[in-house]
Amino acid sequence: MRPAPGAPKTPPAPGGGRRNGPRPRRAPRPRTVLVTAVAWLIAAVFLLPYAQMVITALRPAGELRDATYLPGEFAWSNFIDVWRESHLGDNLRVTLLVAGGSTLLVLLVAIPAAYYTARVRFRGRKLFLLLVLVTQMFQPTSLLVGLYREFYQLGMLNSVWTLVLCNAAFNLAFAIWILTAYFSAIPEELEEAAMIDGLSRGRALLRVTLPLAMPGVVTAVIFTFIAAWNEFVMGLTLSTVPESQPLTVGINSFIGNYTVQWNYLFAASVIAIVPVVVLFAFIERHVVSGLTAGSVK
Repeated sequence: MRPAPGAPKTPPAPGGGRRNGPRPRRAPRPRTVLVTAVAWLIAAVFLLPYAQMVITALRPAGELRDATYLPGEFAWSNFIDVWRESHLGDNLRVTLLVAGGSTLLVLLVAIPAAYYTARVRFRGRKLFLLLVLVTQMFQPTSLLVGLYREFYQLGMLNSVWTLVLCNAAFNLAFAIWILTAYFSAIPEELEEAAMIDGLSRGRALLRVTLPLAMPGVVTAVIFTFIAAWNEFVMGLTLSTVPESQPLTVGINSFIGNYTVQWNYLFAASVIAIVPVVVLFAFIERHVVSGLTAGSVK
């Protein structure tokens, strides 16, 4: 398109006539540099114990008492030895079954209970929520004697199902509370519109309400899985056979009365954190969406 006759010509932009060239990068402000440095320092403080754990896991047995931070050579065979010479494989399998089974059982019970509590104003609703909260106040250690006697009479000691039921029972209250809050925040009109289109209430819950409450479901999954994964006291009391003990109890076996096998202890600890890291890698985006839910209106 040609300019109109008599119109003033636009002067050429500096830099060879390119008006939209790359802008020069500004130097970061001192405050930004300071905040970044502090953030990296805090991250290093939190990551340093994990680095020490990995280094000790790779340290040969003859260098465990050396004052050097890094060993002279890395003993990768520690991971193979700890896997072959102990019941770590069985312990890892038991922990995966307990954590996964407890999480699945909690979701199967907590989602219907929380949905009904959020949608139906039945008599005694507040009392029900209060009782759910009260069960969260009980410590597992205070009930161990009764639980041990009960499962002993039922013949369910040294069973994976025993640990699944116990872990699910102690984490169910939190899941019901958080899912009730999420279901209550979702407008009921969305389900009514879906039911007008021909869906039943159950299918409306699965297709409409549950995807919107996914941040709460992910939070309940994380809380239950991590709590069951790190549980120690019930696993030590209700499982006495090494093959049926969870990973936390199996790792404790490397601590003897007079000596501690630090290289094997930390090698087993490194193996124990891998599944948790993998879990967070898969559900990271859901965790971020859950943390930022409601921040933008």
